[in-house]
Amino acid sequence: MVWSLSFDPLVPFWALTAGIVIAVFLALLTGYLRLRGWFLRALTMALLLFALANPAIEREDREPLTSVVAMVVDKSQSQRLADREQTTDEATESIKKRIDALDGFELRILEARNSGTGNGTEVFQTLSNGLADVPPERVGGAVIITDGQIHDIPENAKALGFDAPVHGLITGAADERDRRIVLEKAPRFGLVGSEQTVTLSVVDQGRGTGPGDQVVLTVKRDGDVVSERIARTGEKIEIPVAIAHGGDNIFEFEAAPLEGELTPLNNRAVVTIDGIRENLRVLLVSGSPHAGERTWRNLLKSDASVDLVHFTILRPPEKQDGTPINQLSLIAFPTRELFSVKIDEFDLIIFDRYVRRGVLPMLYFDNIARYVRDGGAVLLAGGPDYAEGGSLYRTPLAPILPARPTGTILEQPFHATLANLGERHPVTRGLPGAEQDPPAWSRWFRAVDTEIDAGHTLMSGPSETPILVLNREGEGRVAMLLSDHVWLWARGFEGGGPHVPLLRRLAHWLMQEPDLEEEALNVSLRGPELVVERQTLGESVNEVTVTSPTGDSNVIEMTEQDPGLWRGGLPAQETGLWSVSDGERNALIHVGPQNPREYTDVLSTTDLLQPVSEATGGTAQRLRDVGGDLDLPRVVSMRQSANYAGNGWIGLKATEASVLNGVDRYPLMIGLLGLALLLGAITMTWYREGR
Repeated sequence: MVWSLSFDPLVPFWALTAGIVIAVFLALLTGYLRLRGWFLRALTMALLLFALANPAIEREDREPLTSVVAMVVDKSQSQRLADREQTTDEATESIKKRIDALDGFELRILEARNSGTGNGTEVFQTLSNGLADVPPERVGGAVIITDGQIHDIPENAKALGFDAPVHGLITGAADERDRRIVLEKAPRFGLVGSEQTVTLSVVDQGRGTGPGDQVVLTVKRDGDVVSERIARTGEKIEIPVAIAHGGDNIFEFEAAPLEGELTPLNNRAVVTIDGIRENLRVLLVSGSPHAGERTWRNLLKSDASVDLVHFTILRPPEKQDGTPINQLSLIAFPTRELFSVKIDEFDLIIFDRYVRRGVLPMLYFDNIARYVRDGGAVLLAGGPDYAEGGSLYRTPLAPILPARPTGTILEQPFHATLANLGERHPVTRGLPGAEQDPPAWSRWFRAVDTEIDAGHTLMSGPSETPILVLNREGEGRVAMLLSDHVWLWARGFEGGGPHVPLLRRLAHWLMQEPDLEEEALNVSLRGPELVVERQTLGESVNEVTVTSPTGDSNVIEMTEQDPGLWRGGLPAQETGLWSVSDGERNALIHVGPQNPREYTDVLSTTDLLQPVSEATGGTAQRLRDVGGDLDLPRVVSMRQSANYAGNGWIGLKATEASVLNGVDRYPLMIGLLGLALLLGAITMTWYREGR
């Protein structure tokens, strides 16, 4: 109960004020003149004015509210080092019991975890969110159980938004030591085949460490060791790295562990460099003229990532004569420059209905076969030319060609359909119209009959005749399109067909585009989730194991999303290098920034939290003493104080916040009591003056 005196004047405030002034003047005047009964006159006027002010006694019915205490438990990655996690759990349970034992306190337990954004440990953001619905006057304090490595400590106590103590209970030991790699400079992009430079340094911290010590530094690319070198701690070192392929090139730099160090996790730094290809160079050689001769040219010229060199052979070498150069309308085919000197500069060679006319000597075909085995790519788009005597199969290219011509040309209308493997292969999977039977694209009218010696058949023609065959040969690739009627799709005959996605995917598969690999394990980050994709031509996949940066392993469930494409995922709650394996293939991905704040410094400390704790009257102290024993402070309830901590104890503020349930009002001068007082005063005045 809270008692108080209140006034609710019966007359306007200005009238009451004027009355008080007049009454004071008359009282002073009568007192000065020493008139009989002046004191009683003054008392009567005072009681009358007091009655006009309408005084009342109020009784407030208030219910006290509990003081809210937040206990923020640091669950960041650095809290998993050494015995910090065990210390945190024991301290959390013990402090919870001690606060629950106090009367008038409400405990909220909040967990601060890494958000994956690279901002480090955000304890005070968690604290602010957890107390957002609590009025500042109800906050009784905050207890933070952490290793002290907090990255959002406010500049001053006012920024907290409440007036209560903040106590820091620090896990970890005072004699820790650690080694880490600091990235000074790292590129984000690089041309495939070029060298980029990564600048870093190795730093030792803690007990008994200093600069100048030698350390072995290992460099890995996509999980494979590429070099080792000796570095000195505290010194910057520049390391050249080669960009081997397009897409993400993941480089790991790992320093040998320091004896007795806290963790080897931050001995490793990861740099992801996006490999960018210069425009892909394609050589298109057109032979026998036909209606679809420009189909390949138009497609490749429309691709901004392709530099096209196109030759149409119309003038064999035997036509050399004495015609003046300025009268020639055709030029000789530069065979030596293209197929001997500069052949390795091309990413893909396409023969479009090429017929042997003596333009390319057999030696050059042998050179092309060598080019493929060394990593090049050849596409043969054939028609009747492949079944006739001038076929490319009757050259040194034969050993690398997967389809052997029978000499028969099938001329009948048919729909090119996806073979069983074609439904699962990324080159032909999901082609628009393939889901219907027959497919929703126009017919073709000619195909070359062949027998398959190697490779995969993705599309079939009449009587299951192979139409599209892909094969790997050595380090390179070969594709064969065994019909010259794909141009009917490009011309829109009978509605056309998906010639652009088919031919573009085919060309990029030949040029070893990673997204079109038929057997691949890929991992990507989509929002907060780590997504694993397994592309396969098989009917099933192995279970996939995902290993986090701290070494925790999880087996994820893979489900088939499309034919040949399996997918699974899990939340990426840690910053660093994640590895994925299905027992046959491995994939890596780095989550967060290349130099994460969470592992910038992992040594436990009271220094960072001490200023804000002392400013609020709290303390920052270690939970384990020099001997390693757990030393938990007592928790006591206190009223307003300048200091809420002492030797072996911490205090929480017992606030005076309450909720008003109701108010009872008792008027003093209205009713019989007020009337009696006024009549009594007037009577006493009359009686005194009558004597």
